[in-house]
Amino acid sequence: MGSPAKRIVVAINPNASFGRTRHVGPTVVTALKAGGHDVVPLSAPDFDGLVRVARDALRLQTDAFVVVGGDGMVNLGVDLVGGTDVPLGIIPAGTGNDFASGLGLPSDTEAALAVLLEHLSSPDGVRRVDAAVVSGLDGPDRWFAGALSAGFDARVNERANAMRRPKGASRYVIALVAELVRLRARRYRLTIDGEPWEVDSVLLAVANNGRIGGGMRIAPDASLDDGLLDVFVVAPVGRGRFMRLFPKVFSGTHAGLDVVEFRRGRVITLDAEGITAFADGEPFGPLPLTVTLHPGALRVLA
Repeated sequence: MGSPAKRIVVAINPNASFGRTRHVGPTVVTALKAGGHDVVPLSAPDFDGLVRVARDALRLQTDAFVVVGGDGMVNLGVDLVGGTDVPLGIIPAGTGNDFASGLGLPSDTEAALAVLLEHLSSPDGVRRVDAAVVSGLDGPDRWFAGALSAGFDARVNERANAMRRPKGASRYVIALVAELVRLRARRYRLTIDGEPWEVDSVLLAVANNGRIGGGMRIAPDASLDDGLLDVFVVAPVGRGRFMRLFPKVFSGTHAGLDVVEFRRGRVITLDAEGITAFADGEPFGPLPLTVTLHPGALRVLA
């Protein structure tokens, strides 16, 4: 006998109704129904609308919440099921897919579906990973699972999100080059597990997952289940050295440079003038903010 049918809520990126990934959402829904599950497919004209309908759908007993899209959709899922018993399934279909990669999920849709179906049918199919809560926002606290950017990287993310072309991870590279003309260090006031730290930096991030921006390995030693956040800081450098440093981020070899520093902690407070933080590629709000890691707070089908 097969495993009993599960009620699975599937949220599909509202921007995926066109382009090369438009078929992924319907493919996922069809495959889950063919597996004998009770599938609740969700769509909406925009991201905020999708959040609302997903929250309503999750008020009923749910065995899994599956998101179809990139890191923004993962963040939607993490924010809705982080700290609950509902496991999150991910079918990567976005620009970067950094969190899915950190989990070891394949980027190919059929392969990712096979992993999802296998884990749905297995009694040991759920893995626990860490997730973080951001407080101090102009609104409710929010969860994230990947990385929070609070420096030059955040400004690059903001520019990349506003770009319509090109499609794919190359947007981040183009946005980075465009932002270089404004490169300057900021003074940050941080507290890491109660210890104050002031630092001048051009690039600063708080990482749970080690990757951002479509493959930049900002924190190559970060782990999704070690109970710690990795604070990544790049000291003030000129544009020329920054451009020479940047390619090393994709391989993680920047970690040994003298201008790069890492610290670890569970509760991180960040403050600086004129900085808006992004987490999982989504705008969260201006500093100051506090990031608190919750070990094992996210259940994933991976």
